Amino acid sequence: MNENLDLAKNINELRRLLKDVRPLVHCITNPISINQCANTILAAGARPICAEHPKEAAEITSSAGAVMLNLGNITDVRMESMRISANEARKNGIRFVLDICGAACLKNRRFYAENMIKAFHPTVVKGNYSEIKALYQKDYQSSGVDADSSLVIEEIAEIAKKLAEEINKAATEKSYKTTILVSGKTDIVTDGENICFVKNGTPQLATITGTGCMQGALCAAFLSVADGFDAAVAASAMFGICGELSETDKGSGTFQVNLLDNLSTIKDEDIVNRIKVES
Repeated sequence: MNENLDLAKNINELRRLLKDVRPLVHCITNPISINQCANTILAAGARPICAEHPKEAAEITSSAGAVMLNLGNITDVRMESMRISANEARKNGIRFVLDICGAACLKNRRFYAENMIKAFHPTVVKGNYSEIKALYQKDYQSSGVDADSSLVIEEIAEIAKKLAEEINKAATEKSYKTTILVSGKTDIVTDGENICFVKNGTPQLATITGTGCMQGALCAAFLSVADGFDAAVAASAMFGICGELSETDKGSGTFQVNLLDNLSTIKDEDIVNRIKVES
């Protein structure tokens, strides 16, 4: 309980800092979830901008507090812009999330993600259980963008830890340390040395599109005021708790509205009373 209390206090402090700083968070994400991502960042207290043109990517990235790059519904233009943005982020020491959406079912996205990680060492690599497994196990492939429900947490935790170790071993600078954020019924956060399990959330998060992207956007917002591991844990816990607070029997439309409401109105005591994290 003491560990969770300290963690809750840290998350609430990051939330206050985020609202005080009001950083610009640059997202290059898919049009399916762009509205939800921008509103998630606004709800957290930061300022979103979603400029994806290759001629604008470097300029806007250089002025951002953090960046989120999402592979969902990928296009040639977006792939080019994400490379430019990742390069600018690394050149300027700006933390960024790479959300490998769809990398488990589409080889194009998997190869692209692998090359982005090798070239730019994202601060956080985010994916569901299947996507993280696909990044580590080259012959693995899933059906669609949802995680394979047969995958077990013990296996994915070991894979995520090894993947983080591999990525960080290849990093040329210590400042390029990467954290893996695995989303699922239980979220897993690891940098290869530390690992924790975030058990907040609700099955209703899977009933509306874009919630994984929203979690990645929230992680990017936290990256403007925290390192990769702390930002990933904060985003997972806060997003999961907001999901719990939003549960309804009225349907997915009401749940979506409730989720955005709770992201913008969640109280410190909600974090303290509900957080469920195991190291």
